Amino acid sequence: MEYVYASMLLHVAGKEINEANVKKVLEAAGVKVEEARVKALVSALDGVDIKAAIAEATMPIMAAPVVAPAASGGHTPKAEKKEEEKKSAEEASAGLAGLFG
Repeated sequence: MEYVYASMLLHVAGKEINEANVKKVLEAAGVKVEEARVKALVSALDGVDIKAAIAEATMPIMAAPVVAPAASGGHTPKAEKKEEEKKSAEEASAGLAGLFG
C-alpha cells in the first residue's frame, strides 16, 4: 500500500509520478524500496487520469432509512432486542458446549 500512497502523495503535490520520485518518497518514509514494485506501479499508472479515477471510485454515502416502530401488542423494540440478545447468548453457549463435549 505504501507504494500507492507514495504515488497519491506525488499526485496531490502536483509532481510527476515516475520511478525516481516514487523512490524518493518511499525512502523518505523509511520504506525499503523494491525496484520491481516501483516499475510495476509507474507502468500501471502510465496514461491514467488519477483525478478521474478517484472521482469514479468514490461512492456517495447514503443515509440509512428511518423505520418507525410498528404498534404491536405491547412489544417494544427494546424488549425484542433483549429477547434476541438472550437467544443469541444461549445459542452461542450451546455451540461452545458442543465443541468441548
